[in-house]
Amino acid sequence: MHLHVGCAMWSHKSWQGRLLAHPLPAHERLRHYAAWCNAVEGNTTFYATPARETVATWARQTDPGFRFVVKLPKVITHERHLTDVDEVLRSFLNAMEPLGPRAHALWIQLPGAFGPADVSLLARFLRRLDTSHRYAVEVRHPAFFADPRAARLLEDALATVGAEWIPFDTTEFFRSPPTSDAERDAWAKKPRMPLRSLALTDQPIVRYLGRDDSARTVEGWRHWVDTTVTWLREGRSPTVFIHTPDNADAPLLARRFHDEVRARVPGLDPLPQPIPAEPLTLF
Repeated sequence: MHLHVGCAMWSHKSWQGRLLAHPLPAHERLRHYAAWCNAVEGNTTFYATPARETVATWARQTDPGFRFVVKLPKVITHERHLTDVDEVLRSFLNAMEPLGPRAHALWIQLPGAFGPADVSLLARFLRRLDTSHRYAVEVRHPAFFADPRAARLLEDALATVGAEWIPFDTTEFFRSPPTSDAERDAWAKKPRMPLRSLALTDQPIVRYLGRDDSARTVEGWRHWVDTTVTWLREGRSPTVFIHTPDNADAPLLARRFHDEVRARVPGLDPLPQPIPAEPLTLF
C-alpha cells in the first residue's frame, strides 16, 4: 500500500530559491524535486524522445521507489494515430530503459478526436506492446464519459492488457471564470473533462487541475482525498498529480494532499524531507 504524489514537471522558475535551491545544475534539479514529491509526470517526452544517457541521469537522481509516468511521443499518438510506429516506439522504449522500476507506467494520451470507433485500433496497439511495462491511457472524447456503452468498450480494451484509464479532472478549474493570466491561458487550452473516479487496476493514476487560489484547489480535491483513502483501504497503490494553472505552489499542494490522506490512513509512509532551498547557517 503506497501513495505517490507529484507535479507536471520537476523544475519551475517560481520554485527556484523558494522551494528548490538556486542555482542548480540540470543534473541536480530532479534530485531536489524528488525530496518534495515521490512521482512526476513525464510530459516532455511527448515532444521528443530524450537521449538514453539523459534518462540515465534521471534514474541516478531518484530512488528506485520514485515513479515516472512518461508520455508516449506525439508522433505515435497524435501524428501516426498508433499506426506504423514500431520503429519510433522501439526507440522510445530503449531510451526509457535506464529508469528500470521507476518507469511506473507509459502514458498513452490520445487526442480529443479519438472516439469509440477507434477503440479497436487502440486494442490492437496495446496487444502488440512489450508486456514488461505497465500502460495507462488518457482519452478526451466526450462520448467515453457520457455513453456507458463507449466507456465499457474502452474498459474492455484496457483490461486485456491490464492498462489503467487516467482521469484528468478539470471540474474544479472550470467551475467559475478565470481570475489570473495563468488561469485565462489554461481556460483556453485545457480540456473540459467530466469527473471519473473508477479504478481499473490496483495502481490507479489521477491528474487533478485546481486553481491558482490554493484554498480553491484544496476544496476541489475533497472527492479525490476520499477516493484515494478508499483505494488504499482496498489495497490499491494510487498516484495523484496535482496541477494548478501557474503551478507555483504545486509541490506544496502535492505534499498537503499526501498529508490529508495520511491523516486518515496512518500506515502510509511519510514523504521525504525537502532539501533546504538555502544553505543552513549557524546563526
